[in-house]
Amino acid sequence: MSKPTISFWIISVIALVWNLMGVSQYIQHAYNTDSFRANYTTAQLQMMDATPAWSTAAFAIAVFAATFGCVSLLLRKKWAYMLFLISFLAIIVQNIDAFTRFKIGDYGTAELVMTAIIPVFALFLLWYSKKAIKRHWIG
Repeated sequence: MSKPTISFWIISVIALVWNLMGVSQYIQHAYNTDSFRANYTTAQLQMMDATPAWSTAAFAIAVFAATFGCVSLLLRKKWAYMLFLISFLAIIVQNIDAFTRFKIGDYGTAELVMTAIIPVFALFLLWYSKKAIKRHWIG
């Protein structure tokens, strides 16, 4: 294996922090904590409470697979790519639910931005892990 660049480590750590924030959001959503519910309007809470189990499962798969993918990058293991692929596919499944149940007008600006950024970031990590394999930074 080749020695990765400093940007590899920076990207891997930033990605890990990003995905740990996703794990935190999932746990708050799954445990339905009071502090989580306090951040949303009644209408938003009703939409979240109506989330089907398969969409919540996709959320869990997406954040945990990506988090383990980031740990794999830091450990320089090439299975990071497969974990990022699983995460990306789970994000697609979750977004199918979101976009079929809600109208764009149901979202606030922050929700729309996050809904757009999450798959883009996941796709970047998928691409970056493939690049790391090709450059022999992970193996």
